[in-house]
Amino acid sequence: MEVLRPAGSVSSPGRRLSMAGSRPASLRRTQLGFVSSIRARPVGLDCSRGGACGVSGKAWGRRQGARCTAEGIERGLLFGDRGGGGGGAEAAAAEGVIGVAVPERFKMVALMACAMSLCNADRVVMSVAVVPLAATHGWSSSFLGIVQSSFLWGYVFSSVAGGVLVDKYGGKRVMAWGVALWSLATLLTPWAANHSTVALLAIRAFFGLAEGVALPSMSTLSSRWFPSHERASAVGISMGGFHLGNVVGLVLTPLMMSSVGISGPFLLFSSLGLLWVMKWANGVTSHPRESRFVSASELRLIEDGKSNAAVQNGEIPSIRVLLSKPATLAIILANITNNWGYFVLLSWMPVYFKTVFNINLKQAAWFSAVPWGTMAVSGYIAGAASDNLIKAGYSLTLVRKVMQSIGFIGPGIALLALNYANSPAIAALFITVGLSLSSFSQAGFLLNIQDIAPNCAGCLHGIANSAGTVAAIISTIGTGYFVQWLGSFQAFLTVTAALYFATTIFYNLYATGDRVF
Repeated sequence: MEVLRPAGSVSSPGRRLSMAGSRPASLRRTQLGFVSSIRARPVGLDCSRGGACGVSGKAWGRRQGARCTAEGIERGLLFGDRGGGGGGAEAAAAEGVIGVAVPERFKMVALMACAMSLCNADRVVMSVAVVPLAATHGWSSSFLGIVQSSFLWGYVFSSVAGGVLVDKYGGKRVMAWGVALWSLATLLTPWAANHSTVALLAIRAFFGLAEGVALPSMSTLSSRWFPSHERASAVGISMGGFHLGNVVGLVLTPLMMSSVGISGPFLLFSSLGLLWVMKWANGVTSHPRESRFVSASELRLIEDGKSNAAVQNGEIPSIRVLLSKPATLAIILANITNNWGYFVLLSWMPVYFKTVFNINLKQAAWFSAVPWGTMAVSGYIAGAASDNLIKAGYSLTLVRKVMQSIGFIGPGIALLALNYANSPAIAALFITVGLSLSSFSQAGFLLNIQDIAPNCAGCLHGIANSAGTVAAIISTIGTGYFVQWLGSFQAFLTVTAALYFATTIFYNLYATGDRVF
């Protein structure tokens, strides 16, 4: 076995390598981001034993953090070796890897998932806290719907502006400002509730204004940091955090309110948001080319895996041009329907279980939390399935339509069945099935935005999100009026199911996975 040693090392048998007093003139950055000049031949090399690599590598690892590795082994670390060219666990084993660094795109998506979790947890706190607040202030069902929808008033205005800002300044800065501002609004919410109803509505609207940048930032960052055959999985992980935020908020909020008071959960989640901002500011860039930690092979894997032409900083098409294409309208209508159903369930589930089945707030929170937890898992499953279909050679158009059809037909049927639930357990089961299947739309219309308009995805996402927010406001307020008028949730659930079915037909007729803009 021949081992190539750095200049200045001692090669006598039984003696350890030493770099003391030696600094090679030519250092090479490995694919895991470590600067080293060591090259080891894989034939006969056993890093787990006390041979040349075993003994020398142990000392070298303590002093310099070196790793015996090969070009491109991180290709398969996160989503498997789908980019071609080898790598993954098999290559790592063959090369005798002592330790493996985590790819930068994995770190980015993990932080993004945390941000999305905080995004939804901060929303859900109010969905639970509004029950005791309504009892204290004597709010009617219709006014309770107004309070629930107040954060959407700001959200509808920031989606387009946030998307444009993301396209211009990058997702890192826009997301950081968004989390910082909505954490501040969360912190001030208990004070506003004690001050006046007007102050509460105003602070919740400001909260929505800050949160409007989250989804465009997530969508754009995912498209920059991941190749096409990994993008659905990345979005699945990010949106998994989004849905887990519902679970965290629904479970922790009633527990903290019973022990600390209404202000407890607001203080907790706002503090976590500010801690996240500090980590995000030092650990992420808007594009992998800007990161000093991304290895050459990881950057090559990302760039070579883009199905569309490279995204360039060019002019954003006008809104009139964007709206002139049927593919755009299919995405917007899908976003409208998704938000309509999603926010009805998000805002009204604790109230639904308490009103229909007369269970207490803690039990209602648990019944409401279970569906969101399963949605987080199913969203990743949908993303992985989508990536595998694309890898198998199926067209983007077909994959997006299949995922979107599952994502809307499934919850439509579940909402119709919910009308016949006669126990909270059966109702929770139907809601769980509906929300789990609805997460497949993440691999449908949500990713389709990047497919048709990679150069202005933030703007298009903002437009679609604004239209969806208007629908969410109508559905959230409308649910309250329907319940007050008819005395049940049944009629509104049926209307929502019909909307799911109609949108599925439109999307399958006009959506495409080809680039349009």
